[in-house]
Amino acid sequence: MLMPKQNYCSNCGNAVVYQHAEGRERCVCNNCNIIHYTNPKIIVGALTYWEDKILLCKRAIEPRKGFWNIPAGFMEDDEKTEDGAAREVWEEAEAKINIIQPYLIYNLPQANQVYIHFLAELKDGVYGNGVESLETRLFLEDEIPWNEIAFYSSTFALKRFLEERKTGNFKTHLASFPDK
Repeated sequence: MLMPKQNYCSNCGNAVVYQHAEGRERCVCNNCNIIHYTNPKIIVGALTYWEDKILLCKRAIEPRKGFWNIPAGFMEDDEKTEDGAAREVWEEAEAKINIIQPYLIYNLPQANQVYIHFLAELKDGVYGNGVESLETRLFLEDEIPWNEIAFYSSTFALKRFLEERKTGNFKTHLASFPDK
């Protein structure tokens, strides 16, 4: 059983309980009968390429500090997913991108997260190191540090991209961790 995500009702201030409501376990206030719904965090980013190379960033922050990743981060309020992805690529890699298409929706229900990665082309081949990156680099396929990739969502996206670029037919993928 999951633990409550909050202790007190934001409507009346009384303690909430975790109980079955509207078909699943939820935080409920027995005083004012408010059901407190929770929603997953959305992570947006872009698998960015330039010619035959892929842009990756070595993380300067936890989790997985020191590991390589597709530039991505939490979507912010008042932001479209593609704008958030472009912002994250700028923040992590000081790179401007042209978004081509949605590429991956990756579910992590146990972490209450959904990753949305876009496929994007690096504008003018220009990039740098953002404050959340120790290093930023364009990798050829045989240079990708597979044992140092931070998250399964990035590994999944990279492998699909490398397969699909052989034909130039890029699909949008749906996956989850763990794979069920």
